[in-house]
Amino acid sequence: MNKKLGYAIALAVAVAAPFVVYPVFLMKVLCFALFACAFNLLIGFTGLLSFGHAAFFGMAGYVAGHALKVMGLPFELGLIAGVVVAALIGLLMGGLAIRRQGIYFTMITLALAQMLYFVCLQAPFTGGEDGLQGVPRGHLLGIIDLSSDMTMYFVVLAIAIAGYALIVRTVHSPFGQVLKAIKENEPRAISLGYDVDKYKLLAFVLSGALAGLAGATKTVVLGFETLTDVHWSMSGLVVLMTLVGGLGTLTGPIVGAIVIIALENKLGDLGNFLAGVSGIEWFRSIGESVTIVTGFIFIVCVLAFRRGIVGELVEFAKKRKPSQARLHTTVVNTMEG
Repeated sequence: MNKKLGYAIALAVAVAAPFVVYPVFLMKVLCFALFACAFNLLIGFTGLLSFGHAAFFGMAGYVAGHALKVMGLPFELGLIAGVVVAALIGLLMGGLAIRRQGIYFTMITLALAQMLYFVCLQAPFTGGEDGLQGVPRGHLLGIIDLSSDMTMYFVVLAIAIAGYALIVRTVHSPFGQVLKAIKENEPRAISLGYDVDKYKLLAFVLSGALAGLAGATKTVVLGFETLTDVHWSMSGLVVLMTLVGGLGTLTGPIVGAIVIIALENKLGDLGNFLAGVSGIEWFRSIGESVTIVTGFIFIVCVLAFRRGIVGELVEFAKKRKPSQARLHTTVVNTMEG
């Protein structure tokens, strides 16, 4: 299918979705989809596995929520404040981590993110274990009231599309090609004269800023921010989304986010439905076993779909094209003969 047609269909579905599905759930999916795409920019196209992306996601949420609730800043400035703080954290964290490779890089990002988690646990402006509650949505451009879920949905959709477009543009730019070269063969990229550390740091900061945009938007949508978003488990969740959807693909993280968030939010409803239909009360406990189910799905994807859902579909399409071309050639030769 033509890419432009595919994007047009996806946009049409996204525009129609809030008239069928609860808008707040859809906004949460969009925020996590942007978060997963931002993470995929780092691991899928630069080859850097970060276990600290929860720091960007959660800290941006806290900063945006504080800016809107306590400082009374407009909606736009609140989001910008969250993104700027996430970018600065990415600059500091990346400056310390990118000089290491492999598991050492991963563990440094995890350690630094956990340090920020304990800061959030004790800092007054975060609310500690109670979290930051009652964050107002405010007005867009000082005119459009965002208290309506439907209005807020289309704003979040625009933010998610803009963030995704930036990622696509980055991947297909000369800068993105250098990132791919670093992932494939870093020593060769160095031998060609590229300042590898500078490129990796820029990718890290950009990924952190976009993750911060997702976190700040989520806080505004839900009206609160908690320690869950800065905990290491959130970093693990975004890794899961990316791997399930398809590592190194542009749309894979979106699919992975939809699958995981849908499971987290709708598994309980599915269990109640199955219990009502079958009369077996055990099904009601499914909603309490979300981590078990997602873990099972992850194992299945690793064993049966190692490239992720989208990755396997892309590979299947590549295998079909040569066979179709051979069939077309055979048909033409037969007709000519």
